[in-house]
Amino acid sequence: MTSTAGGAGQLLAISDLHIGYPENRALVEGMRPESDDDWLLVAGDVAETVSDVRWALGTLAGRFRKVVWAPGNHELWTHPKDPVTLRGTARYEHLVDVCRELGVVTPEDPYPLWEGPDGPVAVAPLFLLYDYSFLPSGCATKEEGLAYAHSTGIVCNDEYLLHPDPYPTREAWCRARVALTGRRLAALPEGLPTVLVNHYPLDRHPTDVLWHPEFAMWCGTRLTADWHRRFRVRTMVYGHLHIPRTTHHEGVRFEEVSVGYPREWRGRPQPPGRLRRILPREVAAR
Repeated sequence: MTSTAGGAGQLLAISDLHIGYPENRALVEGMRPESDDDWLLVAGDVAETVSDVRWALGTLAGRFRKVVWAPGNHELWTHPKDPVTLRGTARYEHLVDVCRELGVVTPEDPYPLWEGPDGPVAVAPLFLLYDYSFLPSGCATKEEGLAYAHSTGIVCNDEYLLHPDPYPTREAWCRARVALTGRRLAALPEGLPTVLVNHYPLDRHPTDVLWHPEFAMWCGTRLTADWHRRFRVRTMVYGHLHIPRTTHHEGVRFEEVSVGYPREWRGRPQPPGRLRRILPREVAAR
């Protein structure tokens, strides 16, 4: 782990910036910390092209004391608009190299230690993917789930753009990432609380509100269902669902921090692009 004193700063979070949309790019241009000590957690889906990812994370890294990035599925797409044609692990490793050039913390780096008023927490960005285990009701296998999704017309573009090379399947890549990451988290000092940052929720419960429940297949894995307890999670930060909200599961706070697409955020009463405060916890007025 690396240690950085938090001082009077905050641990802030955002995800699903999708800066391919000019309106969303403008939101990133306007994002600023409230103090020189603020950290920013970015939980994936910055953009589809490497150049856009570089611009957004570089812009934010120049403003915040530390930026921590976990990849989303969109960064991993081999998109026809991107001149970088790398696939699978080669693409992910290239994005990690870009982040290291920018000074951005990735899932491959030592977990930084954030010092807050309630003591230190390990901030762990994760790259876990999904394994189709969040199946639609009545489906017992991935094949049945995919067949049902195709029948409804709700199929994630990952099926066409996110390649698992050199793994034979996305779920095989997921299992490898879960095993590797679980070992790293288990090696953290006993009693040290964590903030886990992943593009997908670690538990299925946040997907219960999806308008199209079959989309849950592309939203995580049952292999991490106990991680919020097992790894002393103070807050689980995620995105992907484009449903920003706070839930609590077995006493643990889950924060969905996405911006989403302009057509989604235009209809919401809250201003778009608001950075969510993760720590220190806000105290409600009495």
